[in-house]
Amino acid sequence: MRVKAFFLLLCVLTLPTTSLAGNKTIYGLNENVGLPDFGLEVEAKLDTGAQTASLSARDITRFKRKGESWVRFYLAVDSAHAHPIERPLARISRIKRRAGDFDPEEEKTYTARPVIELDLCMGKVKRTIEVNLTDRTAFQYPLLIGSDALTRFGALVDPSRTFIAGKPGCLNESDADE
Repeated sequence: MRVKAFFLLLCVLTLPTTSLAGNKTIYGLNENVGLPDFGLEVEAKLDTGAQTASLSARDITRFKRKGESWVRFYLAVDSAHAHPIERPLARISRIKRRAGDFDPEEEKTYTARPVIELDLCMGKVKRTIEVNLTDRTAFQYPLLIGSDALTRFGALVDPSRTFIAGKPGCLNESDADE
């Protein structure tokens, strides 16, 4: 009798957690992500410890076009992307520097990075998210997806699994979830 009561109590206590997770999609620590604006698929690291998303870019230049702030950059994901990309600048983000990255002469504890809006898709889900541009060529993954974007995707991350969402559906299909 006591075991049944304990089991029943355990079931009742986990019920709210189960219902909250019901609207979420489980993704792995790494996923294939589509960048439909560029007709490209890249491997990404899903990082709940990072707030923002970062895309590997090089030769990043800010400029004005008709009084508006824009950014020009080259994708730094492979050697095939040798043409410049121009996008409206959404904002400038301040990324906290790590202790080893801090230069006392600069007296800044952050790095300013340009941010653009970009469509991303994981599995069949497509969302527009903010992505900061930085050179990630020293890292294994050209795209890092932080908690802000993961929230927009309704994501739960299972770090024990990888590439569980499958190929991004929005690169070949026009009916990806908006």
